[in-house]
Amino acid sequence: MFKKILIANRGEIALRVVRACRELGVRSVSVHSEVDARALHVRFADEAVCIGPASAAKSYLNIPAIISAAEITGADAIHPGYGFLSENAQFAGICAKCGITFIGPTPAAMRAWGDKVTARKNAEAFGLPLLPGSGVLRDDEHALAEANRIGYPVILKASGGGGGRGMRIVRSDAEMPGAFASARHEAETGFKNPDVYCEKFVERPRHIEFQVLADQHGGVWTLGERECSLQRRHQKVIEEAPSPAMTAERRQVMAEIIRKAIPATGYTSLGTLEFLMDERQDLYFLEMNTRVQVEHPVTEMVTGLDLVALQIRAAAGEKLDLPDTRGWRFRGHAIECRINAEDPRTFAPWPGVITEWIPPGGTGVRVDSGVYGGWKVPGDYDSLLAKLIVHAPTRPEAIARMRRALDEFIVHGIRTNIDLHRTLLADHEVVAGTMTTRTIERVTGRTSRAP
Repeated sequence: MFKKILIANRGEIALRVVRACRELGVRSVSVHSEVDARALHVRFADEAVCIGPASAAKSYLNIPAIISAAEITGADAIHPGYGFLSENAQFAGICAKCGITFIGPTPAAMRAWGDKVTARKNAEAFGLPLLPGSGVLRDDEHALAEANRIGYPVILKASGGGGGRGMRIVRSDAEMPGAFASARHEAETGFKNPDVYCEKFVERPRHIEFQVLADQHGGVWTLGERECSLQRRHQKVIEEAPSPAMTAERRQVMAEIIRKAIPATGYTSLGTLEFLMDERQDLYFLEMNTRVQVEHPVTEMVTGLDLVALQIRAAAGEKLDLPDTRGWRFRGHAIECRINAEDPRTFAPWPGVITEWIPPGGTGVRVDSGVYGGWKVPGDYDSLLAKLIVHAPTRPEAIARMRRALDEFIVHGIRTNIDLHRTLLADHEVVAGTMTTRTIERVTGRTSRAP
């Protein structure tokens, strides 16, 4: 096991890793920007190093500063969390050259699954179902030809990124040139990679993802699926496990395919394979996220596993002793609400000082957060304040528990999206478990699709 792990991230995920380190008996090092000097992940870690000013480009994305912090503190591993450098194969390679273990997949495995065009080829080779799509598009004429071959509507996507950036829905030839140019520009700006491709656009899909874990000794486990359909502009808002749309038979079929695909590409660590489900409940592979997901707690709640600790143990070379997931029985139902600092009308970020912070508690309630009363929420980063997670024996009981927990959550001084969560959990589609990626758009009257 590692002696000391540096956490190249901030907020609730950095604190989550600090806690996993503490339970494993590993010392932790938190890096931070100047504006995060009093953040909880800094205060709770064994050591802390300031790596730059508030700008993420000069701090949490500053590879030389992070490597220097690891060398100065004697850290023998780096955990990247999610976002920032978590899916940066170059960073993982630099860690290896410096004799520091990157807690995640190898750079080669990250490239194999991280680039969406390459990931589609891998998925096709291993029998994962795919929507009709293209390779990298050379220019708008190539894009027009591929769109006509596939059939409108299509969606343009950035090959090297996600989160809705570089995405454009195209419904006709006339829309393609402008959409192609803007998608390439956004991909280049957001991911330093202008490559885009297109695939068939499904109008009212569900978004379902499968959690996978692999060690360095050939062990591969699929840990069920998560329902992530409630999202706004491709940013998830509420997640749950298991999906109310999934049957045990379909789960088993998908698990068998995934278990074959993962070791064949040399993948070890946590990973998540994302799928769209159409109106006929057919699944289509979208992409793989080669990191721990924001919504990993719902899987932890229904499996009883500490995924972050298992990720660290796998990176340290341990042979994981877990039961065969083909006979796995999931425990009840879990739901996660992302509590963001944002204007409830416009969804614009709302930085400022939290004057009062009273999170909910009680049976089956978990709050993962990196903030506290008196903390000034900076405007330089993602607006996520906390993840509110509940667990109960059944889905209706979990919804009731989440409603109760939301009513107990007191936040003053800034605005949050707590009321949006209350509205969604009272919506007929959500209660019935029939929601799609268009549900929030219908509920709020604001677009949740790509621009």
